[in-house]
Amino acid sequence: MIKPMQATKADITKFEADAIVNAANTSLIGGGGVDGAIHRAGGPEILEGCRKIVARQGSCKTGEAVITTAGKLSAKFVIHTVGPVWNGGHKKEPEKLANCYRNSLKLAVENGCGSVAFPNISTGIYGYPKDEAAKVAVQTVRDFLKESDREIDVTFVCFDDENLKLIEAQLNA
Repeated sequence: MIKPMQATKADITKFEADAIVNAANTSLIGGGGVDGAIHRAGGPEILEGCRKIVARQGSCKTGEAVITTAGKLSAKFVIHTVGPVWNGGHKKEPEKLANCYRNSLKLAVENGCGSVAFPNISTGIYGYPKDEAAKVAVQTVRDFLKESDREIDVTFVCFDDENLKLIEAQLNA
């Protein structure tokens, strides 16, 4: 039996979990929104980890995920994933968004994490419709947890009331 997922409205940089997920950009050097907040709160160790990854592999492609230290954050790790920019849903955006959640969870399991906190990936400046993103997020995590032999606590840490209500509706569906 899988553990229930939960949702809360909070600042993900202050959330206590083994890993927090960062809605990153392909360069991994920090930006606005969640990405900038995580880099600012976590300090230079996160950026240094990201630079090493970029030196090794060039960038992080949409749907992929990489892991670094969490620097000054209470988490052990930051899992950086690049969500899709919304283009009307005709460029495999749902598949790419599902990959963000799936690949982040795979990294969490590989690194022994018992808890993961997700932001609402791609629903900010990337323009992904919040209701559609909530469906993809919850279904993908639910499917992963059903198939995994590891128990992992998953919390969707929402920035605003709208995302929180949409995630809660999917969790209760």
